[in-house]
Amino acid sequence: MILDLTPDRIEALFLRGDKTYAFARWGRPIAPIVFGVEDETLQTLKGALEAVVTLAGHQMAETDPELGSNLMFFFFRDWDELLEVPDLDRLIPDLAPLVARLKATDASQYRAFRFDDQGGIQAAFVFLRMSGDLAKMPAETLALTQAVQVMLMWGEQAFARQSPLAVLPETGATILRPEIAGVIAAAYDRMMPVAADDASHALRLFARLQGATPGHPIQ
Repeated sequence: MILDLTPDRIEALFLRGDKTYAFARWGRPIAPIVFGVEDETLQTLKGALEAVVTLAGHQMAETDPELGSNLMFFFFRDWDELLEVPDLDRLIPDLAPLVARLKATDASQYRAFRFDDQGGIQAAFVFLRMSGDLAKMPAETLALTQAVQVMLMWGEQAFARQSPLAVLPETGATILRPEIAGVIAAAYDRMMPVAADDASHALRLFARLQGATPGHPIQ
C-alpha cells in the first residue's frame, strides 16, 4: 500500500469547486513546447516531464499530428504580456477577460485544458508569471511541480495545503511524494478510463494502490 492514502483522500484530489468529481488523464502522447526560458531551464523542465511520463507509463512525442505541440508552457513577468502573443486568443477563449481576472487576483499561475471526444486530455496550456515566490523557486523544484500538475486534471484544492513534492531529510533532495506518484501510476493503468465523473473512480484508484510497490523516488 502507498502510505496511508484512503479512498476519501484520493477522491479529494479530483474534486471541483462545487464538490463534483472530475478526473482526466492524457489520451495521447505529450508533445511539449516551452516559451520564455533559457535553454538550461528548458532542459530541466523537459527532463522533469520525461520522468513523470515514464512513471505513468505514458509516452512523449516530438509533435502532435493535430496540434503540433499539445502542451505549451509560457513563462513571463507580467500577465499583460500574454495579450501580445500572436494568435494566443485563438487557443484561449476570452483571453483578455481572463488576463484581467488573473491580474486582479495577483495570480502566479494558470492552467487550461482541452479534452477529446472520450474526455481525455487533448491539450494543456500552462502560464507562469515569474515573480515573488515562484521566481525564487529552484528550477528543478518548479519543473517537477509543473510536470506533476499537468499530468492529470487535478482538483482545484488538490495541492492547496500540501505540495506534491517533499524534501528528503537525509539529503535535502526534493522528490515527488510517493503517494502522489502512486496515484499517477494507478491513473494511467491501461484498465482505467481516460476520464471519469463518478467518485467510484477513486475507489478503483485505491484498489490499484493496495498492490502497488513504491519505486525509486522522482527528483
